[in-house]
Amino acid sequence: MSDTAIERRPVTILNHHGLRLAGDEWGDPAAMPVLLLHGGGQNRFAWATTADKLARAGYFVLTVDARGHGDSEWDDAARYEMDDMGRDVHVLLDRFDRRPHVVGASMGGMASMIAQEQAADRQLFASVTLVDVTPRMEIDGVARIMAFMTGNPEGFARLEDAADAIADYNPHRARPKNLDGLRKVLRQREDGRWHWLWDPRFMTTKPGFDGQDREALEARMGVFANRLHVAAALLTVPTLLVRGALSDMVSEQSVAELLQAVPHARFVDVSGAGHMVAGDNNETFSAEIIAFLAAGSES
Repeated sequence: MSDTAIERRPVTILNHHGLRLAGDEWGDPAAMPVLLLHGGGQNRFAWATTADKLARAGYFVLTVDARGHGDSEWDDAARYEMDDMGRDVHVLLDRFDRRPHVVGASMGGMASMIAQEQAADRQLFASVTLVDVTPRMEIDGVARIMAFMTGNPEGFARLEDAADAIADYNPHRARPKNLDGLRKVLRQREDGRWHWLWDPRFMTTKPGFDGQDREALEARMGVFANRLHVAAALLTVPTLLVRGALSDMVSEQSVAELLQAVPHARFVDVSGAGHMVAGDNNETFSAEIIAFLAAGSES
């Protein structure tokens, strides 16, 4: 692995609706590409440490803020369904001269599977890594993260208050003493309050996602689980499922169901990590990704 400093190069990409997506490229563009897709409510900076390590290992890495997230444009029409996210993946693939490896966390993993479903006649990726996401997710864990994402709609008076909210959601992760990193996931508005860097309509336009209707959430997740099972079964390329051992989103049963749908897939449990695997235990997470790519993926 190279010790040479890795330059992060900002890029702007127009998605299929013409919205500007903010991204970063890492490493040599002539190297094997890896596309990193973040989870809902996150942005591309969630991948910064992993992207640097992958670039040092000799890969060309693209990290992108999903529509309505981070520095990417919000959609005035609130087109935030997973089909929209999947079509955005197809646009990102056009930037590469060959099929990239894809690593998708939660929403990013779903988007990669939906993109594959939208192109069922061919394999889109050199390999697929799903990070704490399976077709059927545990409803209690889903409800908990929905409550976190829809909580504090008025924002936070101080960064310290946002740090408290994150610590309540992720009690297994040490609360940071330096809060500067929160400036990458929050933006201070003119009234002085800090708000998450994603469009609230990403949640409020989806039945059950507002945390108020458990029955609607269960129905929506059930229909989507069936669709993702079909999409997962289309995968013939090397596939890796990475779960946070402390995750309340992905159970042993849902892991077994994914491995039944994708019999050739490998599975790794990352100790000390919850749903935010890359942030909770990045050393183990990144090492597992690099080993997987080196050992069995297509070049």
